[in-house]
Amino acid sequence: MSSDFEAYEQDFGTLTAEITNKIGRIPKLAGEEKTQLVLNVDKQLEEVRELLEQMDLEVREIPIQSRGMYNSRLKSYKQEMEKLEKDFKRSRIAYSDEVRNELLGDDGSSSESQRAHLLDNTERLERSSRRLEAGYQIAVETDLCIMCHVQIRGRWSLTS
Repeated sequence: MSSDFEAYEQDFGTLTAEITNKIGRIPKLAGEEKTQLVLNVDKQLEEVRELLEQMDLEVREIPIQSRGMYNSRLKSYKQEMEKLEKDFKRSRIAYSDEVRNELLGDDGSSSESQRAHLLDNTERLERSSRRLEAGYQIAVETDLCIMCHVQIRGRWSLTS
C-alpha cells in the first residue's frame, strides 16, 4: 500500500514541478501560445486533483498506526495544491488584463496621460475647496459682525 502512495508522491512532485514552471511562463507569452499553455496547466491541475484523491484513498487503506504520517504528508500536498491554484489564478488574471488591454488598445502612455489628468483635476479640486473654505470663513465673520452691530444698536436705542 505505501509503495502505491510513494509512487503517487513521485507523480505529484513531477506534475507540480511542471505546473510551477508553466505558471511562471504564462505572463511572458502572448497569443495562441499563451492560451494553449493556460489550457494545458488547467488540465494538469485536474490531474493533480485526481492524484490527490487516489492518495487519499490509499491513506485510508494504510494500517492505523502508520496512517498519521501519511495523513500529514497528504495534508501538506493539498496545501501545495491550493498554492498552485492561487498562483495559476493570479497568472490568469494577469493574462486576462493583457488580453483586455490588447482588445481596448490600452497602453502604458494612455495610463500615464490618465494619471496626469487625474493629478491635475485633484489639484484643481483642492484649490476650489480652499476658496470655498475661505468664502465660508468670510461669511461667518460677516455674520458675527452684523450680530455685534445689531446688539450694539439695540443697546444704543434702548439707552437713548
